[in-house]
Amino acid sequence: MKGAEVEEGEATWADTWAPGATETLFTEDAGFKLEPGSLVVLQMHYNLLATDGRPGGSDRTAMRLRLTDGTPQTREFDTFPLDAPTDLPCTAEESGPLCDRAASIADVTKRFGPEVGGTADEQLAECGQSAPKPGDTQTCDHKVEAPMTLFAGFGHMHLLGRAIKVELNPGTPSAKVVLDVPQFDFDNQRLVKLPSPVEIGPGDTLRVTCTHDAGLRKRLPQLSKLPPRYVVWGDGTSDEMCAGIMTVSPRKS
Repeated sequence: MKGAEVEEGEATWADTWAPGATETLFTEDAGFKLEPGSLVVLQMHYNLLATDGRPGGSDRTAMRLRLTDGTPQTREFDTFPLDAPTDLPCTAEESGPLCDRAASIADVTKRFGPEVGGTADEQLAECGQSAPKPGDTQTCDHKVEAPMTLFAGFGHMHLLGRAIKVELNPGTPSAKVVLDVPQFDFDNQRLVKLPSPVEIGPGDTLRVTCTHDAGLRKRLPQLSKLPPRYVVWGDGTSDEMCAGIMTVSPRKS
């Protein structure tokens, strides 16, 4: 990942909504830059688990923007996602064909295509891991490649998520926790402002750590009727993710 750097012609990831999220206002002179004539694209992910795959009715999605005139001093926001692999095996009490990692990845690929299906192994390479480490907790270190300021963040997982944390320079005297969700609530994924902005740059490391719990599968109505699976990264609510999604502003120096 290139942090807050955006190549010419690429779109800016302006915001993300997840269950429980509401508006977060910043007191700083900062925001996402919106040029006149810009096209805003809204991508929706639908969860049909509650309807057994049937269409759930008409879409009532709407979007409101809070606009203000910027100045040369206004800081420009960008979104900096910090991912870690998900390699959550079936519990000792579970069995089935999808409890095999390769079979589960093939199933994700069938449902969402090769780009999503290939994410599980791509993340291992990005995180410097030569092989998956099946277990409840996964982690990934991201080297910061450009100077930026951290303003806020939120943790994103799905229904099996238990906890997520993002640490700056872990294991060093300058270590700092910049996002900590010790009891993840799928229905409360609100963007959380840092107590004060944090300056980071090349030489720094951001570590994201996620803990999932496969035992929740049989306790959740949305998942209890589905076959057990070795859970990997996937777009479906019955799949999983691990992402610390940070709101940042690039710095010139």
